Amino acid sequence: MSITLKRTDFASFFDAAFDAYGPDTRYVSPLKSDLKRFVDVRQNPLFQPGRSDLAYWTAFRDGRPVGRITAHEHAEANDAFGQRRGYFGYFDVADDPEAAEALLEAAEGWCRARGLTEIAGNFNLTAMQQIGVVTDDFEHDPYTDLVWSPPHVARLLRENGYAPEFGMTTFEVDLTTAEPPKIGPRQQAILDDPRYAFAPITRRTIPKRMEEARQILNASFAKNPMFVPVSKEEFHFQAKDMKWVMDPRISAVLHKDGRPAACIICVPDMNPFLKKVRSRMGITAPFHFLKHRLTNTRAVLIFSGVMPDLQGQGVNPVVLNRVIRGAQAAGYTTLGNTWIGDTNGASLAQKEKAGARRMHRLHLFVKPL
Repeated sequence: MSITLKRTDFASFFDAAFDAYGPDTRYVSPLKSDLKRFVDVRQNPLFQPGRSDLAYWTAFRDGRPVGRITAHEHAEANDAFGQRRGYFGYFDVADDPEAAEALLEAAEGWCRARGLTEIAGNFNLTAMQQIGVVTDDFEHDPYTDLVWSPPHVARLLRENGYAPEFGMTTFEVDLTTAEPPKIGPRQQAILDDPRYAFAPITRRTIPKRMEEARQILNASFAKNPMFVPVSKEEFHFQAKDMKWVMDPRISAVLHKDGRPAACIICVPDMNPFLKKVRSRMGITAPFHFLKHRLTNTRAVLIFSGVMPDLQGQGVNPVVLNRVIRGAQAAGYTTLGNTWIGDTNGASLAQKEKAGARRMHRLHLFVKPL
């Protein structure tokens, strides 16, 4: 029986990855309610009427979902980089060439209709969220905010004319053996300087700390590939429920003269909990959430940044030392790291120095239209 596509049917879109990959997959879906608001152009501030937009499809074979995809345009990114690029995302599909071709053609056609000249993905939905397709090291369980896809997804993209570009790697640090960065003379001078102080992170102050983190993110990542400044509305939309999962012991925001200077934002890995409840907040979810909080030993570093005028002065080791020691004291045994591009030599060297081990190899897949 041939493949059929259904557009804007969220129930099947959510189910598609589970059906495509089966019960033994390492894939972990975003929470159903989060995914629903991410792809809702009326709610998500990333999308603006007349400029940025999104569409999504589910592929069916014999009435069963076997794949899904989104297509979207990020107008700010195109303006910033002088390009006419469209994006595909959440491309999860069974090893079914016909389904993959139908989904990719739908996304490509949508982009062509908007006058876009190339398509790239996965972008779920921006460079500061989940991006990439796994191309090697498939055997590791992903952490929160890390993508995972089986080997056939990259193969199906190649078969449909896509080429891998912009290589990335995710990492994991063994906290049971890791040595926090050393506090040398420069770092000690910062710790002794009354102009510097770590800001308190509590349930009450998390919204303020997260806004400070956004400011540091925008300033410190300004020159990174594909980075577009994140608006206050976008950032807090993405981090809407952060206060419920954050562990103040494993994040830090450093002030200088009362202003944001540097931060490292880590969260407990929520993927084991999401797998247990199949990313649905049903009646047993509170029980599994509490159990997870009591037994979890995995954390993930979402991002770190230092204000540009303070970079290279020993600030980052001060903050990282605090976070690593805090995580070790709290009983975390591993720390995952979201993607680092091959072009970011400084961060890659830092990971090597820290003894981090490679988890997943990823690429963006790009096709001219």
